[in-house]
Amino acid sequence: MIRVVLADDQHLIRAGFSSLLEAEPDLEVVGEAATGRDAVALVKRTKPDVVLMDIRMPDGDGLWATEQIVADPALAGTHVVVVTTFELDEYVAQAIRAGASGFLVKDTEPAELIRAVRVVAAGEGLLSPGVTRRLLERMARGLRDANGTVSLDAVTEREREVLGLVGRGLNNAEIGERLFLSPLTAKTHVSRIMIKLTARDRVQLVIIAYEAGLVSPAW
Repeated sequence: MIRVVLADDQHLIRAGFSSLLEAEPDLEVVGEAATGRDAVALVKRTKPDVVLMDIRMPDGDGLWATEQIVADPALAGTHVVVVTTFELDEYVAQAIRAGASGFLVKDTEPAELIRAVRVVAAGEGLLSPGVTRRLLERMARGLRDANGTVSLDAVTEREREVLGLVGRGLNNAEIGERLFLSPLTAKTHVSRIMIKLTARDRVQLVIIAYEAGLVSPAW
């Protein structure tokens, strides 16, 4: 069972998401919060697998709440998905940097919301490659502020190739096809890279790929 916390200051949004998720046999909403501070307290108490986190909330916004959750070692198994009204929300890049594992807009299709929760709970981090590509293209400048400052000395040449493809939003099957590897081998490479670079999930690998110059906005 995948346990989910909903954090949004709009009751109707929480109610809508809750209805969708609770209708699935493998998903359970374990709590709701209307403020950032309440969201952090609720997550610490319930330790869910996934948090759907709104950005704009009173008493500690979603960015602050995400930072608090990600920084807590006791919540290492909890993944935050940023949910916002606008695809170009000015805070989304900061939330991703803070450790959020995904990104959704509030008018996303119900099937995509459900799939996103399952994907993030499984530790994949990235949502659909299309969403990821659009998001990172539009935020490329913000993500590349530290371009060239990331050290990849610990990774092999093959792992650099894999990291570059992760940065382009490709999943394991797509990486395997591109590099003539099995999806399992591609997954193994990704896991090793995460360990070597102490990345929390694939979203952080995308950021590292941008900051290391393996991916450019023009790709």
